[in-house]
Amino acid sequence: MFPAERPRRLRSTAAMRRLVAETSLEPRHLVLPMFVADGIDAPREISSMPGVFQHTLDSLRVAATEAVAAGVGGLMLFGVPRPEDKDATGSGASDPDGILNRGLRALRTELGDDTVIMADTCLDEFTAHGHCGVLTADGAVDNDATLVRYVDMALSQAEAGAHLLGPSGMMDGQIATIRAGLDAAGHLDTGMLAYAAKYASAFYGPFREAVGSSLSGDRRTYQQDAANRRESLREVDLDLAEGADMVMVKPAMSYLDVLRETADRSAVPVAAYQISGEYSMITAAAQNGWIDRDAAIDESLLCIRRAGADIVLTYWAAEVAARL
Repeated sequence: MFPAERPRRLRSTAAMRRLVAETSLEPRHLVLPMFVADGIDAPREISSMPGVFQHTLDSLRVAATEAVAAGVGGLMLFGVPRPEDKDATGSGASDPDGILNRGLRALRTELGDDTVIMADTCLDEFTAHGHCGVLTADGAVDNDATLVRYVDMALSQAEAGAHLLGPSGMMDGQIATIRAGLDAAGHLDTGMLAYAAKYASAFYGPFREAVGSSLSGDRRTYQQDAANRRESLREVDLDLAEGADMVMVKPAMSYLDVLRETADRSAVPVAAYQISGEYSMITAAAQNGWIDRDAAIDESLLCIRRAGADIVLTYWAAEVAARL
């Protein structure tokens, strides 16, 4: 009889499909990005990211505790300083009393080692010009001067209680430089989740609102070109050689090919960040009744896992973890 091979047998029931599923999505795979803002007295919803908030220190503790109770694998914290506290070198990023470091201390005090507390190790939220580093007199980002600031920031975050640092500025040599600075200060157990392949993406738009970005221009001189694949794999290899404990591809959904190749070559865990624009597109389509919201969320996350991500940063982490 024809056909002799019938793959549909393994799709015949929900139980059969569950039995033979090649990829799983579990709460532990998910990391929740969170925003803590200075100068607000109540959580403030981000208009371009419905359902996502800038938190006060108090609401941050509550939301983080709920996420951990739902089973998320970790929390990635971003700080949103007051506009008047920004300056040319992003000094608030390394200030122990800056909003991000206060937020990290609050989370570590509240949660201890019950989850993995991660910190965004980048200057862009704290600089008046909105770039991820220190600028030269002619307005270019100074790679090596920026590395000095990254070490200062990393030490402050480690001392504030972060388990993992997330260097995301795409400066050459940032992983080796930060690792050396941490080790010299005795922070041998503080890990690094390197943003190894971070693209200059149009899908970051809503995030700029989320962190109150002051950016003028773009970041194409240091973030990856969307046209390039081999270049990103070179970046991944460099970060691995410099001592990254984990590596990340960002964005996730538009760069699944890069994610797959990164996973194939990496001996350390691989993360992918489902970024603000990806969140907002699905949310907007669902609000218009064009797609099934929960099904689209679950499918998008499963596809990122299937492409090779051990860890997925997503603004739906707590919701999906609770549902799973």
